[in-house]
Amino acid sequence: MKNKKWIVLTALVLALALPVAGLAAESFGAGNLVEGKTYTVEEMLTYAIQDEYLARAEYEAIIQKFGMDRPFSNIMQAEVTHAELIMPLLTKYGVALPEDTSSQHVALPGTLDEIYQIGITAEINNIGMYDTFLKQDDLPDDVRDLFERLKRASENHLRAFQRNADRQGEGRRRGK
Repeated sequence: MKNKKWIVLTALVLALALPVAGLAAESFGAGNLVEGKTYTVEEMLTYAIQDEYLARAEYEAIIQKFGMDRPFSNIMQAEVTHAELIMPLLTKYGVALPEDTSSQHVALPGTLDEIYQIGITAEINNIGMYDTFLKQDDLPDDVRDLFERLKRASENHLRAFQRNADRQGEGRRRGK
């Protein structure tokens, strides 16, 4: 339990220090958010799909570099689905589909020990982005419904990464 609190505290500190999913550069996805700003539907949908692109790219890169499968492969596929769910709203609201340049914004951890922290931080930032959007009063119902759904999915992903980080920590403490 102590390890779990440490992981959550570390993730929160990193989420405040790193304003975007994982360790990626600013000005992509959640990295575009500015505290206290009101966003247009176009901006919100653009940042949302960019953030889903970025999470997918980070998890794909982790799989390739470290040979990890679960939970990254499952969550990576969910991120693809999330982006696909955003696409019809882009069309409905006349927003051009942004180019997927996420691979240019990915920064990988140096060690296997750090991989779950990337997922934890990415999902905390994603949840924070959706929280920011959901606070807006003029959000269309269909956009609000989708953002609530995507936020719940990110909360599930966060729990999965936290569980795996806990297991990894427990294994080291037991001498495995």
